[in-house]
Amino acid sequence: MSDQETASSSTEQPIEISESQEKRDDFNEPETKKRKISHPQNEKKYRLEDRLGGILCCAVCLDLPRAAVYQCTNGHLMCAGCFTHILADARLRDEMATCPSCRVEISKTSATRNLAVENAVSELPNECQFCGKQYPRNSLERHEEQECEERISWCKYSRIGCPWRGPEHERQEHENQCVHPHRTGAEVMESLLAMDQELAEEKKLYDNIFDLLGYEKILFNEIQLKPYRTDEFVHRLFYESSRFSAFNNQWVVKARINDSQKDPTQSSERDMTYQLILKSKSSTPLNLNYIVLRGPVGDIKVKPRIYEFDFTEQNNESPYVSLSLPDSAECNRLLAAKTINFRLIMFLASK
Repeated sequence: MSDQETASSSTEQPIEISESQEKRDDFNEPETKKRKISHPQNEKKYRLEDRLGGILCCAVCLDLPRAAVYQCTNGHLMCAGCFTHILADARLRDEMATCPSCRVEISKTSATRNLAVENAVSELPNECQFCGKQYPRNSLERHEEQECEERISWCKYSRIGCPWRGPEHERQEHENQCVHPHRTGAEVMESLLAMDQELAEEKKLYDNIFDLLGYEKILFNEIQLKPYRTDEFVHRLFYESSRFSAFNNQWVVKARINDSQKDPTQSSERDMTYQLILKSKSSTPLNLNYIVLRGPVGDIKVKPRIYEFDFTEQNNESPYVSLSLPDSAECNRLLAAKTINFRLIMFLASK
């Protein structure tokens, strides 16, 4: 054998060994992967309820819905809060609302409730915020409010100034040792005075309403506010009613969002204010009290509040006052609707 052949054979042998080694390495599973599959701590992420939670969550907030579930025509899910928020944003921008997942147009008529998802979500477990145990969502609220021994409770003597608050299972022991029942009347007067002040404000409202009911001239109208746009370069949304008659005069109700904020879509908190406008000429001043209540047609959730204004020919528009809605979610629900309906009661003071 020549020197060249010997050199050639000596160089080929290590190449064959390395190739066979590479083939064995291809079929060998890494140690880290084996440990990952067999690790018992990772079994919990394969639980059915966890997988369903990722499938049935809202496409906007990525949380499981608490109440109604809406879906677009392609089946993407939205919780009631996010659904009304999307419709409200579209109304404020004067655009058509679209599904956040597939961009198909959505509205109150095209989107439908998914009752199967609502029922499925209500059966999924969720942790109690106090004791950490899991309960079906349809019974969790009752457990947290009435049954959980770890829920936060107050001493029954809190009305006379006791500041204690703690777990429900410790409440009885605290009340047996509470010193507030043995305090003198002078010592608890501060708490009683604060309670009296709250009750006095509430009583004043209802006393005023009863006084107004004794007026000779009382009228009520079912008001329907419809959305319109201003003529400015950037069109702003406002609401206005049709003309209606009261006390031999013509009136209009006008409402706006966030006190005419430049771009209310940039705000997470929303509110609505309204004003009463006298459209006809009146030769005599009109001392008017008015209040907005939920009517037989609409389902607006509004707290009663009385406003007063003297209408004259020169001063025919009342200032914008708050439409006392409970929260921003209720305002979004009204914005998502095509019309806003309520009852306006007007009391005219006799001169």
